[in-house]
Amino acid sequence: MLPLKSKREKVDCLIDHLWQKGYLTLSRKYGTYLPTPPPIGGYEVDAVAKYKKKIALGITVTNDELNDPRFLNKIDFLVNYNTRFPQNHVTIFLGVPNELIVKASMLISSLQEKTQNQIKIVTLPDTRRS
Repeated sequence: MLPLKSKREKVDCLIDHLWQKGYLTLSRKYGTYLPTPPPIGGYEVDAVAKYKKKIALGITVTNDELNDPRFLNKIDFLVNYNTRFPQNHVTIFLGVPNELIVKASMLISSLQEKTQNQIKIVTLPDTRRS
């Protein structure tokens, strides 16, 4: 399990990436002023953002989560989650540590092509301190 500070830094990096893409953060974990996002279908998300009518979910993952056999079910469920605007699809921003990018890409490539197009992998810097 990652220490809280490390997990918070990863969520901060993910939020920064969403801001660079023009998204407005609606809720986020470990925030001071914004509420924590509610579980979606029993799955925890780290951030919920919006750009015009497009909804984005931010999720940071660890090696343990990538090894979990239910991980792909979680991603598939969240991508196909129905929002108030069913014609707009949810985009998933998957925050992955630098050393796990290849593993995450291989897992995502096993999903349907339509689902793959709605998942964006974001490289997170290594926040461990020596």
